[in-house]
Amino acid sequence: MSDDLPAEIAPSPLPRPDDCSGGREELRALAAPRQRSVDEPMFAAPGLPGTFRLQLFTAAGARPVAVATQVPGEGMGLMNGAESYAGAVWERHCPDEEVPPVWVERQLWPDGARQESRFRRVVFAGADGYRPHGPRWTAITHEELEDLVGAEVDTDRGAGYVPCPAEREPRLVFEEFAVVRLGRPRPFREPDCMPAGVRWWRRWIRQVLPRRGARSCCWYHGGDWHAVNALALKVLRRARAQGVDGDDMEDFAVAQAAAAGATGWQTAALATLFSIGDAIQSDSENGYVNGQHRAQAMLEAGVRRTVVLRHVYES
Repeated sequence: MSDDLPAEIAPSPLPRPDDCSGGREELRALAAPRQRSVDEPMFAAPGLPGTFRLQLFTAAGARPVAVATQVPGEGMGLMNGAESYAGAVWERHCPDEEVPPVWVERQLWPDGARQESRFRRVVFAGADGYRPHGPRWTAITHEELEDLVGAEVDTDRGAGYVPCPAEREPRLVFEEFAVVRLGRPRPFREPDCMPAGVRWWRRWIRQVLPRRGARSCCWYHGGDWHAVNALALKVLRRARAQGVDGDDMEDFAVAQAAAAGATGWQTAALATLFSIGDAIQSDSENGYVNGQHRAQAMLEAGVRRTVVLRHVYES
C-alpha cells in the first residue's frame, strides 16, 4: 500500500512483492502424493485478529503443504500475517516437522476488484522456533499446486465459512498526515534494506536532509516517494472538491496519475495509498494494519506529508 511533480525513474519498474516467479525445480522435487488431512474452515491463530480456510495435505516422508484461503473482512490479511499464520499451523498440526509446511495462500477478491485472486507460494528464509521469517512470494498456478500435493485442492472459501456479524459500516476517509508522526515501522518483508525501523532522531534528520530517487533493492525503495506523495496530496484536494467517495478513490487516483504523466512505479505506488485494501493504516493497539514498509521508505526519504485511511463511525 507518499512535494514535486512525478519525476522519471528507471524505465523498468521493480515487481511488487507478489509478482515474483521461479522455484519450479524445487516444486517438482517437493511433489508427492498426499491426502488432505485437515480442512478447517475457520482457522484462527492465537492472539491474531484473523481467520482463513486451512487445507493441509500430508503423507509419510513428504513435507506437509498448507493452503490458506481468505476473503476480505476476515481481519489480518494473509500477506501481513504470513509468518504468524504459517507458524501457528506448523505448531498446531505438524509440530514434529523441522521446517514449516510449504505455505500457499489465496486471497479471494470480489468480482470487479483490481486485485487478482490467485495462488501464491510463500518461501521463508528461516525460522526461530515455530516462527518463520523472511518471506518471499512466488506465483503458483492451480495446476502446479495440485501437481505438488498430488490431490485436488479447493479454490473457494468453503461451505464452513462463517462471515463476521454485520457491524455498523464506517465512513472511509482519506486524509493528509505528517509522515514524521507515523508509528515506528517494524518491517519484516525486506530485512536487508529495512533492518530496524526508523528511530525518532533519524526521521527528523531526514526531514532536514531528504533523499530522492530510486534504489534497486526492493519495490518499496524503487522510486521517488516525494513525487508520489506530492501527487497524492493534489489528488486528495481534487477528490474533495469533486466529492469523490472513498471507495472510488483508487480509480480516481490512477486516472489523475495518467493525466500527470506518472511512471508505472509512481502510478502503482499512488494507487496503494488510495486503495481500501492497501492504504496506510495504523492504530495504537495493533500497530500498523497496512503500510509499514511504505512508511519506512518514506521516513528514510524524508517525505513530509502523506495520505492515510481512517474509518470514521458516525454517531
